[in-house]
Amino acid sequence: MKKSILFFFALLMTVVSFAQQKRDLKLNKDTNLIDVVYYHDNGVVSQTGSYTADGKLQGVWLSFDTEGKKIVSANYDNGKKVGKWIHWIDGEAKEVDYSKNVASL
Repeated sequence: MKKSILFFFALLMTVVSFAQQKRDLKLNKDTNLIDVVYYHDNGVVSQTGSYTADGKLQGVWLSFDTEGKKIVSANYDNGKKVGKWIHWIDGEAKEVDYSKNVASL
């Protein structure tokens, strides 16, 4: 339970920081999704992923620290958390599986 709370807090902090980051948006005509790249203040990629036309997260989202190391690989389906998520904490991969937008460890 403690790890779930830690993961949730880290994700929440990442989402809150979106509003303050530089970003690039591009319509992907093949998927009809909006591909986005967010950047840290130092110019390093912070997150990559896609949105549906109505603003819901879709597909694979990747998060990176300020040095460019991958810290989260997440999956969304129409804004809901799905499938396997991987969090890298202190160089160690931790997996969380989502079913019906709920985590199971």
